[in-house]
Amino acid sequence: MRELVGRNFARLRNQKGLTQEQVAERSGISQQYLSGLENGRRNPTVITLHDLAEALGVKPVDLIAPNGDA
Repeated sequence: MRELVGRNFARLRNQKGLTQEQVAERSGISQQYLSGLENGRRNPTVITLHDLAEALGVKPVDLIAPNGDA
């Protein structure tokens, strides 16, 4: 699940044309945490998923959907 969330986060972030630093600024989550998330080393909470989804302008389910199909 961590790897799936990391892949979806990276894909969505890139689709929006955002850097990790920009998402960090929008979400209040550190760039170091976001890097670990993208690399499947972080286990985000529901609150973190919500905050990241808001920062990306997507639904939280988009971050956990298999194959990016929410």
